[in-house]
Amino acid sequence: MKAVVLPIAAACLLVLFTLVPTWSFGQSAGEIRAEMAAHNAEIAKLEAEIAVFEKELTAIGAQKQTLESTIAALDVSRRQLNARMDLTRRNISTIELELRQLDRDIAITESSMEESVDGLKEALVRLYELDNQTFVEAVLGSASLSQVWDTMETNRVVQDALRSHIVRLMGAREALADNRAASEAKHAELTVQRQTLASQQHSLDISRREQANLLSQTRSTEANYQALLEEKRVAKAQFQRALDELESKLEYTLDPTRVPAAGRGILRWPLDNVFITQQFGRTSSSGRLYASGTHNGIDLRASIGTPVKAALSGIVAGTGNTDGGGCYSYGKWVLIKHGNGLSTLYAHLSDVRVSLGEQVGTGKIIGYSGFTGYATGPHLHFTVFASDAVQVRDLGAWYRENGMAATTACARQGVTIPVSAQSGYLNPLDYL
Repeated sequence: MKAVVLPIAAACLLVLFTLVPTWSFGQSAGEIRAEMAAHNAEIAKLEAEIAVFEKELTAIGAQKQTLESTIAALDVSRRQLNARMDLTRRNISTIELELRQLDRDIAITESSMEESVDGLKEALVRLYELDNQTFVEAVLGSASLSQVWDTMETNRVVQDALRSHIVRLMGAREALADNRAASEAKHAELTVQRQTLASQQHSLDISRREQANLLSQTRSTEANYQALLEEKRVAKAQFQRALDELESKLEYTLDPTRVPAAGRGILRWPLDNVFITQQFGRTSSSGRLYASGTHNGIDLRASIGTPVKAALSGIVAGTGNTDGGGCYSYGKWVLIKHGNGLSTLYAHLSDVRVSLGEQVGTGKIIGYSGFTGYATGPHLHFTVFASDAVQVRDLGAWYRENGMAATTACARQGVTIPVSAQSGYLNPLDYL
């Protein structure tokens, strides 16, 4: 009787093994792809729009600094930021579509694997029956010799089908693992994009606040704006002379073994988009702009509210604010001490997002760019020190320690700033 049933069972198994799943999981793959294509087209459009805004900002930056040009730059920056936020939202939507596609693929693969396992169980039962039937039993239980050969052929066919099915099951398992890994990566990417959107929203709020502050300070008149700029220039010159005097009294000899050898990539750029507007050291404009005749860092173009990121992991060694009340220098600043003998300063920020003693990782947002302190326009001032050379000092206390009367508004207010002997300033471009 078995010899008759087994060929039928084998045929049924072969049909089972070759069935193509027809499950339905909501939106089809084609529909998802079409929706993603629409998102990608919109993303390309937004990227082109952002590039146009960037050109406008560059053109405005080349003009004479006036209240009108500053407000125009703020307006363009805000429109550009809104476009960036739309772009981020599109990116989020695209990732969500990709996750939907991955979830669909995972569900289909899991269902396929479940049916495969059921089929394998049935096949194993049939194989067990065949394997436990001896050749003599097959001969005695068969009506003819041809049925014996049918039984043996059934055994071979079922084994071949079983082997093929196991291979397909293993492939499905690998595909499932790949899809799940891709899904985890997309979820991580989605988290980053959502954090980016939150950061951009904060930048937008900062931009609005700074524009309101500027209009309030100047009462919306050009004369008041130019007077404010002149006040900053005078205060900056006084501060720079006092700082030079202080730093000239500091003695420091750089030990090359205490800092990394110059090389690209030791530090990460603190901005995503880099454009240098002022180099380090003595340059064609440093003598005109700085009392010492040298520039102790580099300046990077950055519209108000641009996220500023830690150039390397480290500990926040100080934060402060020298902006207002006649004290204009670094404005809002952050100093980070790194584990490799370097320290980095980020100045003229509009907002500080870290605190003293905080451990930060490479690329963490530590603040947002602005033009606090003495700055002729929005930018980031970035300085690199030998950590052994730099210290955070209270200017008022320094004057008192040296039996001197406070001669600058910064000293009278007792603000704190990073100071270093000139030999402790390093060229950031040697490490970026």
